[in-house]
Amino acid sequence: MASWSLAQQLPADTLRRIYGPNFPLEVRHVLAQWIEKVPWAEINLNTPGHEGYARQLLDEMLMKLEKTCNDLGQDNFLLKMKLGEAATQFMNMYTSNPFNLVRAVKNCLDKERIALQQTGNAQMNSELASQSAVEREIMEKLEFLQSKTHETENDLRVLQEKQEGFIIQYEENVKLSYQLQQIQNLQPNNPDRERQIRHQKAVVESDLSRKLQELLQLRVGFAQKHDHSFNLLQEVQNKVINDELVEWKRKQQLAGIGVPFDGSLDNLQQWCESLAEILWQNRQQLKKLDMLQARLPIDLPAGQVNLLPKLDTAITGLLSSLVTSTFIVENQPPQVLKKDSRFTATVRLLVGGKLNVHMNPLKVEASIISEAQARSLLESERNNARERETSGEILNHSGTMEYQQATGQLSITFRNMQLKRIKRAERRGAEVHAVTEDKFSILFQSSFDLGGGELLFRVWTLSLPVVVTVHGNQECNALATVMWDNAFSQQGRIPFQVPDKVQWPMVADMLQSKFKSFVGVNLTQENLNYLASKVFGGTSMEDYSTRTITWSQFNKEPIAARTFTFWEWFYAILKLSKEHLKEPWGDGSIGGFIGKSEAQEWLMSKENGTFLLRFSDSEIGGITIAWVAEDNKTPSENSRQVWNLAPYTAKDFAIRSLADRIKDLPNLVYLYPHTPKDDAFSKYYTTAAEPKARDGYIPSKLVNKIEDIPHSLFTAAPLSPDNPQTPQPIGAQSPSSEYGNPLVYSMHPMETPNELMLSGLMDYNPDDIVQIDDIDRINVSELLAGTNNGMHQADIESMMQH
Repeated sequence: MASWSLAQQLPADTLRRIYGPNFPLEVRHVLAQWIEKVPWAEINLNTPGHEGYARQLLDEMLMKLEKTCNDLGQDNFLLKMKLGEAATQFMNMYTSNPFNLVRAVKNCLDKERIALQQTGNAQMNSELASQSAVEREIMEKLEFLQSKTHETENDLRVLQEKQEGFIIQYEENVKLSYQLQQIQNLQPNNPDRERQIRHQKAVVESDLSRKLQELLQLRVGFAQKHDHSFNLLQEVQNKVINDELVEWKRKQQLAGIGVPFDGSLDNLQQWCESLAEILWQNRQQLKKLDMLQARLPIDLPAGQVNLLPKLDTAITGLLSSLVTSTFIVENQPPQVLKKDSRFTATVRLLVGGKLNVHMNPLKVEASIISEAQARSLLESERNNARERETSGEILNHSGTMEYQQATGQLSITFRNMQLKRIKRAERRGAEVHAVTEDKFSILFQSSFDLGGGELLFRVWTLSLPVVVTVHGNQECNALATVMWDNAFSQQGRIPFQVPDKVQWPMVADMLQSKFKSFVGVNLTQENLNYLASKVFGGTSMEDYSTRTITWSQFNKEPIAARTFTFWEWFYAILKLSKEHLKEPWGDGSIGGFIGKSEAQEWLMSKENGTFLLRFSDSEIGGITIAWVAEDNKTPSENSRQVWNLAPYTAKDFAIRSLADRIKDLPNLVYLYPHTPKDDAFSKYYTTAAEPKARDGYIPSKLVNKIEDIPHSLFTAAPLSPDNPQTPQPIGAQSPSSEYGNPLVYSMHPMETPNELMLSGLMDYNPDDIVQIDDIDRINVSELLAGTNNGMHQADIESMMQH
């Protein structure tokens, strides 16, 4: 799929020629990200079953256009008008036949891709040239093999004709021998006739001897040509199966961590079908030569080897390998598979159409097997696959492959499979292993014959590893297992082994891909350094390029001073960003992965009211707003300080969006470094009409507010040996509901480190919990009551120094 970021470098007149009234340029621009995520190439315009998906895309496009129009202000009046016209036009043009929309989009994207190839973007053209070179090499070799197959077919025809001529002449020689014998027995006194027949017989035998040598040379030459063809066939098939198909499968697996993948199998199917056709024709030619040799055996000269048996075995083996290798999972089942939930998968036989496998119903069965069973399966003979044990029960697990005449595709889509029962391996000894680390796989199996029962094939293929869950709260850890497997598995591995530790840059690439797929933007190098500091406990300024990270550090061991793992923390941020922060991320309005001290340093250099958004270190799935302002309660020359709102979570944004909450707070004036907040967030403000009184009730609305309260209420008595009372720390996680209205939590920059300043409670309640410097939480009632819960002065001072 061509990238819009590259397409925008095309000349304006080129873009105007590509995008016309059927699909305007403005729609391509505002919906670029969504358009490039849709698998347009997979929609078959000749398949009625795809019409529902096409209609779904039309509806989704219209909804996105409507939302974009509503979000645009008066400054974009012309764009807003054009998008509205396009939406109306799409409804009129494509509602009755949504396939026309798909056709229009495909046409435009194809033209865009061709234009990009012609304009010479260096990096893209290099990639395209490399890809084209591989495709061209394969196609040239396949075309050469096809021509050689036609050549050997002609050779075989000539050989058959000459052999038939030889047999006729041989029969003539037999008759002459009989006549000669008759003359000798019945006409001994007729020497002239005997001499004549002897002469004819000598001429025929001489001709037969010459033809016999010619036949022998034709047979040897025919076998040698097939030997050369076989070597080239093997080379091309290795390239297609072991390189191109394996690369396609690897890309399919990397799609599980968010790497873009178009999924097209068109080239692979074309190559595999050509190989299957050539192999089958060559095999039939060898069979025919074997029949000719059986009719007329000719001994080879001393020292020459009969290549025919070896070639027949080799060609059959190559064909068998091709058939079994091209039985693949086109659309994988979900890799985090919840028990009792319905799921789908598509299996395809790339050579099924060319070999006429579809002429008889081809049944496919699915079952779930464990990692150990998958390992045993690969270690055994493939034709024993059907005899293997399973690890559970899948409903609707069998069906018949369907052949699409227009595309030549032979495939089956399981639409309503359901995992009803799962059997896990027993734990042995002191093995520490979570159920979300158990890997399974869906095994698909089938069998069929070719050539009227001449060849019998039992084919099977495994899905990518799946992790089975029984509850939604297992999804996070299950996804961690799947991510690690998808990113770091190696070709030809023993199922489903992965390294226990990898280089940090490899993990950074994995996180980058996943974040891009969830949020639509790339993480910066500074973001990735910050993530590394979360894993290794350093600072974001350190170089982590040579560090290694273990699986335990990734998702088994808690982050230092926290109760959750690095992946649990990052995954919560992924979900929050995808569901509530996607657009501000895309605008660059969210800093996100910033340390508290770094945020304070940045903000203190800016004017009051400057704020930024950063993810909480202590609140999983929380984002906080930090801003710089005067501390009116402690007036002095250096009374400015950085304040931090208690983190917002998805529950908060379900009630009121981030943009609306920022709009509500007059304390927030400039988005760091100096963007007025309305310029950054106004396009995301809720524009609902003001509620009106109805049925005698007075309406109300939710507004975010930071309430000011007396300074004396939040000044704790200084800690000293005579006054050892300290607040009691509680767990690092607590639901956002504990905060109620927005709380401010901050370390007050006082000369005396053992004074804690607490401010920002909306309605003071001794049960409210206030966060202190994202390190711990204290109970206000205990602080005010002066109860001693065991925390020493040194602990408080250590917290404040952080």
